Amino acid sequence: MANLVFYDFETCSSNVSYGQIIQAAAVLVNDNFQELDRYEGRCKLSAGVVPEAMALLVNKTTPKMLKETNLSHYQMVRQLVDKFKQWKNSIFIGYNSINFDEEFLRRTLWKNLEYPYLTNTNGSERGDLFSLARACHLYYPNSLKTPISDKNNPVFKLEKLAPMNGIKHDDAHSAMADVLATIEIAKLLNKKAPNVWKASLMTTNKDKSFNLIKEEQLFCTDFFYYGRSVPFVLTFVCQHPQWGYPMCFDLKADPIYYFNLSLQELKKELDKKPKVIRTIKHKKHPIIMNPSYGINFDNYKQIGIKKLKERAKLVRENKEFAKKIIRILDDDASERQELESQADIYAEDSIYKKFALPEDSKIMPEFHKADWKNKFTVVQKFRDERMQYFGKKILYEESPQSLPKEVYNAIHKEIASRILSTNEEKWNTIPRTYSEIDTLRNKFKDNNEKLKALEDINSYILEMEKFYKKDN
Repeated sequence: MANLVFYDFETCSSNVSYGQIIQAAAVLVNDNFQELDRYEGRCKLSAGVVPEAMALLVNKTTPKMLKETNLSHYQMVRQLVDKFKQWKNSIFIGYNSINFDEEFLRRTLWKNLEYPYLTNTNGSERGDLFSLARACHLYYPNSLKTPISDKNNPVFKLEKLAPMNGIKHDDAHSAMADVLATIEIAKLLNKKAPNVWKASLMTTNKDKSFNLIKEEQLFCTDFFYYGRSVPFVLTFVCQHPQWGYPMCFDLKADPIYYFNLSLQELKKELDKKPKVIRTIKHKKHPIIMNPSYGINFDNYKQIGIKKLKERAKLVRENKEFAKKIIRILDDDASERQELESQADIYAEDSIYKKFALPEDSKIMPEFHKADWKNKFTVVQKFRDERMQYFGKKILYEESPQSLPKEVYNAIHKEIASRILSTNEEKWNTIPRTYSEIDTLRNKFKDNNEKLKALEDINSYILEMEKFYKKDN
């Protein structure tokens, strides 16, 4: 089996496009969870990035750390890229990583002129222990002890889950501590719910995942709603005509009713909740189980496996039904694309809108290898304006003297206008952080330690404000 890389990032913000990774940790293990290698790094906050006060409180990052850490953000990214490339052909796993850490990583690599899909190309695959833990708890409730919320739902936050299962996690929300706790949770799930663990290894690659969903006559998977994992027994109908996702029919419904509907009637039915046609994000590590797991739950138990198989056969053989579904999905997606095309797209969140040109991708390594004094010349070779913008930003942060004065001034002015803005922006601003600090002061009015930390953050933001206001 492939090696596993467990990784985690601490960030200055929850905003994956405009925030920044400030601490990174990763551990490479073999299939017996024996450690083979590790990486740990912490970096300064880049110029013009305004942190969220609560994010810094949670991961115990002080302004002193942000200013005095020896690595710059660009330097830490280069280290991380080198290490992840050494660990290729591995399965990269985090805790809630596919929706957060992975998106942060992709956008970080994108903005630092690096190929953004390191963890799922060139032989590497990816998984997420957060969704796996929820699936294990659903199918094998005794595999994992969980706290219970006020709404009587299991809680899967790592910092609460680890100690309840006898896992040491004293320094929660530091990157390496979270990585080591995640590894211990993985060991536990492998031992207590081995069938779910094995199933999870079959969907860490998008192509393997899609083929599994398409080829199985029927299968069981889980979706997370209102604090709980809910099982569904499904069968494949078609591939989404624009997004490529497998679209599947929920077999607790009688398909014959839907077969006989007109196109307009069917469209109305598909808009109703609960959804009878379900989208499976096959690129995001779904857990695909044998349908027998679904029969343990009331919605499917009363139907029985024989009836479920009969329904699946009907759906899979009805090509006209699949064509109707494809047409409806295609029309809906086209309408949505028209609306999205009218929105302003900034370079930072354009990663999925337009890929880098092949010729620009070839220039990226040249940029990283060049001396600082020569990097601006390399930047000018990029055809894509976004790549030029990112390259100039790196120079502004790392080697401002290597930029022509007028270019430096233009970037400085743009950063100032962004972070001093009093409008509701996509990125965090200085006025927004002042407001957040005031709210947190009230929340933590009886906690002197938190109040002192907030004062330090406030002073840090004040320094940033003075620096960007003085030339404005």
